[in-house]
Amino acid sequence: MTSQLCDMLGIEFPLLAFSHCRDVVAAVSRAGGFGVFGATAHTPETVREELKWIDDHVDGKPYGIDVLVPENMATRGEGSVTAAALEARIPEAHRHFAERLLADADVPPPAEPVSRNRAQPFDPETALRTLEAAFEHPIRLIANALGVPPPEMIAMGKQHGVPVAALVGAREHAIRQVEAGVDIIVAQGTEAGGHCGEVSTLVLVPEVIKAIRPIREVPVLAAGGIMTGQQMAACMAMGAAGAWTGSVWLATPESETSPVFREKMIAASSRDAVRVRSRTGKPARQLKSTWTENWEKSPDSPGALPMPLMSLISEKSLRAADRAAEAGNDKARDMVTYFVGQGVGLVDSVRGAGAVVQDFKEEYLEAVERMNSLLAD
Repeated sequence: MTSQLCDMLGIEFPLLAFSHCRDVVAAVSRAGGFGVFGATAHTPETVREELKWIDDHVDGKPYGIDVLVPENMATRGEGSVTAAALEARIPEAHRHFAERLLADADVPPPAEPVSRNRAQPFDPETALRTLEAAFEHPIRLIANALGVPPPEMIAMGKQHGVPVAALVGAREHAIRQVEAGVDIIVAQGTEAGGHCGEVSTLVLVPEVIKAIRPIREVPVLAAGGIMTGQQMAACMAMGAAGAWTGSVWLATPESETSPVFREKMIAASSRDAVRVRSRTGKPARQLKSTWTENWEKSPDSPGALPMPLMSLISEKSLRAADRAAEAGNDKARDMVTYFVGQGVGLVDSVRGAGAVVQDFKEEYLEAVERMNSLLAD
C-alpha cells in the first residue's frame, strides 16, 4: 500500500498501535504496523531506557512516541509544580472517600510517599524535556493529545524532520490543529478508550476530512472502537489514511495490563466501557468498576477533581486495588479498571500483538475484496 501517510512514516500498512508498553510497540512494528510508545508517565531518563530497548528489539522498523501536553489544566500558567505541592491541595473529603472505597474492598491503603521534587502528573515541562530525549533515538512520529501541541513541540518535529500528529474529538479542534501546523490528524471518536469527546467515529472522520480540506492536505487517521481489519477498511472507505488503535492491544500478553484486567476485558460488553472523570479529572473512557460507579453515582461522592489533581488520588488507589486483586481479593477485583474503549465488546481472547497485526491485514484485504466483488457484480 502506498500513500502520503505511508511515505511519511516509512510503512506499508497504515495500522498505528498506541501502547504504554514497549513490548507491544516493538512487536507491532516488527509485524508490519507502526508502534507508538505512550510516554506520558516518563521522564527523560526513563524514556531513554525504554526507547533504547525498543531500538534493540524492533529490527530497524519505524516507531513513534506519544506524549500528553494538556492545553487546559488546573495548574495552567504555574511553573515547576511538584506532585508534593499538589497533594496539599487535595480536599479532605476526596481523600476520605478514596480511603473508604479501598477499606470497603479490604484493600490496604497505598504506601506510596510522593517524592518532594517529582513533577505534577501531565507536567508540560517534563513532557517537552522527554521529547528532547526521545529525539536521541530514530523515532518517526511524535503525537500529542488534549489540545494543540505547544509551539516548541511542533518546532522540534520540523527541526528533526519528524511528523507531528495530534488527536482531536471535534471538527473545530481539527481546524485549530491544522492551522497550528500539525502534520497528521487523529480523529478519535467517543468510542475510544482514554480521553475522548462525544462524537462517534463514523461521524467524526468524514466531518474532520471535509473541514480541513480547504486549509491544506493533511492525512487523517481514524480512531475509536477500531478492533478489526474490517473496521479499518470501512474507515478508509470514508477517506481516512489509516487507523490509530489502542484498546485492541490491551488484550495481548505483551501489554502492561494485568491478567485480572485482561480477564475482565474478555467478559465485558461494549456498555461496560464508561466515559467518566474519576481517573484523570477529564472525561476518559475506561472499564466500569466499583471505583467508577462510586465516584460517579454514590450520593456522598465529592465528585472528581480537575486535572491533574484527580490522578494523585486515583492512580495510587487503583494500583493498590490491582495488587490486592492479583493476590485473590474478589472485592478488589471488582474495583480493577483501566482505560479501554467500547470495542472491548469485540475482545474474546488473548492474542499476541504480532498475531493481531496479521489478523488486521487479512481482515482488511477480505473487506476490500468483498467491496470490489460488489462493484464487479
